[in-house]
Amino acid sequence: MSKLAYLGPEGTFTEEALRLLEPEAERVSCPNVQAALEAVRRGVADAGVVPLENSLEGGITSTLDELVRGEPLLLTAEVLLPVRFSLLARPGTEIGHIKRVLTHPAAHTQCRGFIARELPDAVVVASASTAAAAQEVSLPGSPYDAAISAPIAGEHYGLIEIAGNIGDRDDTVTRFVRAARPGPLPEPTGADRTSLVAFLGDDHPGALLEMLTEFSVRGVNLSRIESRPTGNGIGSYFFYFDFEGHVADARVGEAVAGLHRISAHVRFLGSYPRADGLAPQIRRGVADTDFDEAGRWLAKVREGLV
Repeated sequence: MSKLAYLGPEGTFTEEALRLLEPEAERVSCPNVQAALEAVRRGVADAGVVPLENSLEGGITSTLDELVRGEPLLLTAEVLLPVRFSLLARPGTEIGHIKRVLTHPAAHTQCRGFIARELPDAVVVASASTAAAAQEVSLPGSPYDAAISAPIAGEHYGLIEIAGNIGDRDDTVTRFVRAARPGPLPEPTGADRTSLVAFLGDDHPGALLEMLTEFSVRGVNLSRIESRPTGNGIGSYFFYFDFEGHVADARVGEAVAGLHRISAHVRFLGSYPRADGLAPQIRRGVADTDFDEAGRWLAKVREGLV
């Protein structure tokens, strides 16, 4: 049975995502993303489940930074989880009496409209996770009146739902990934995603365009690109890429190799099945058979046979 670390405590959206990925896995609750991924690196867990991207807020920066700056890990699976938030409080609490709310910053961002309308005078304080917020509110003598959390957290910690489905949008989805120590890649499925991080070799006009060209000329469709600071001063960035296909595909492998040639450093993060099962649209000239045929033709050219 697999042992999976996750962003805890019990009752987080991450725990829900873990249950979808591996229902029978032994779960190891961790206080933050860094601790969850470090548990994998130390061998305390076989893999870790962490949030990577939200359809409303974008990339989860703590996860992106940890994947880049820690020991290498490999993304092996993903899951898409619809996100619903509730305002939870101790029994007997009325919404008009709520003055201090505890929640994760991402949840705060996604519930700003509700907070502005229903809790205009409340102070919102950041917590390590939405479940940790619910856990804190449940404690006797807690200085917080309510938590914004997943509905399941109320069941775990004995809180009542003051208001449900309070997110600014009801179609918000968070993408979670399974990260393991380096090893064999998942086999290609025909509906895969590849993720990596690339660092600029030097800052010059067109540097990012050169990176993007490696993908475009080979017909590799980018699904996401995000820049993050390296920490080495203003203006120093690395770029996170998600794109369609598996590194075993000829067009993807050549794009990754091309990126490696022109970048200061590339950290390959993995090729894994897409949660939505969508296969890429491959244009003429960039299928594996096209690369094979071109390779055979080039060999003949070099032998003087064409």
